[in-house]
Amino acid sequence: MDMQIKIVKLEAPEDCNIILGQSHFIKTNEDLYEAIFNTVPHAKFGIAFSEASGDCLIRTEGNNDELIELAGDKMLEIACGHVFLIFLKNAFPINVSQRIKNVPEVVNLFCATSNPVEIIIAETEQGRGIIGVIDGFKPVGIETEKDVILRRKFLREIGYKF
Repeated sequence: MDMQIKIVKLEAPEDCNIILGQSHFIKTNEDLYEAIFNTVPHAKFGIAFSEASGDCLIRTEGNNDELIELAGDKMLEIACGHVFLIFLKNAFPINVSQRIKNVPEVVNLFCATSNPVEIIIAETEQGRGIIGVIDGFKPVGIETEKDVILRRKFLREIGYKF
């Protein structure tokens, strides 16, 4: 059996985040839509889900035409079965990731980030699947006391800590 490894680069538009995950059923898009909208009603998003059986189509949903189109186009490039991609604006993944994980058909999340992502894909005669992701960049060292102070200050400035 022959297998090739491919890399697909994924970048979020300005002020957007990416959520990439695996799911297993045609109603994934509608359930993800409801999970996001019911958690952060002002969020703007586009969702694409790649079927792995039946019609094998990329299904799209969302409330922002630009993000819906972007999600569909990137999913066509990724071309892995039973994978979903969300471009999220006006919300952070931390706001919705637990709700997304609780969607019954969601199997796992590969990443939730605003960083550039490289998706490592295996391709065989049967199809393609995600092996893993590279989320952002490698560490350059261990934080100093000054870095700790800056991190804690930043979290309070953006409202995630008191």
